[in-house]
Amino acid sequence: MLFLRRTVAAVLIGTLPFAALAQSDQSQTGGLQIELNTMQDTGEACRLTFVVQNDTGTAIETASFQTVIFDAEGTVERLTLFSFRDMPKDRVRVRQFDLTGITCAGVGQVLFNGTSSCLVDGADSPICDVALTLSSRTDTEVLG
Repeated sequence: MLFLRRTVAAVLIGTLPFAALAQSDQSQTGGLQIELNTMQDTGEACRLTFVVQNDTGTAIETASFQTVIFDAEGTVERLTLFSFRDMPKDRVRVRQFDLTGITCAGVGQVLFNGTSSCLVDGADSPICDVALTLSSRTDTEVLG
């Protein structure tokens, strides 16, 4: 009985690194990640810098998102379109957007309200909605 327990334990311990490797591979592929990387005041505007990683396996010719900017009190400050232009597959892109008339301290949240356009091979595609994952390296929350 003790031999059987040790054998089972050895088999389980031996498979753990492979299970962890498989999970990390799955979490890093198959999506469209948009990260709010930095926010910087530039004169009369707040500049939002996004890092985009397209791991969908599909080149996106152009993508625009309807975006809602909330102020620090949670009130809608404005609705706007962020055009991320082309997003080649398996490539990183950086995109910047200036929000005129507001300081970065005045931006409370950024909401990706929906996809305005997403073109793949010259046709509308749902991939920008289906595969989208949002995150932020700043204190400002990004929702979607």
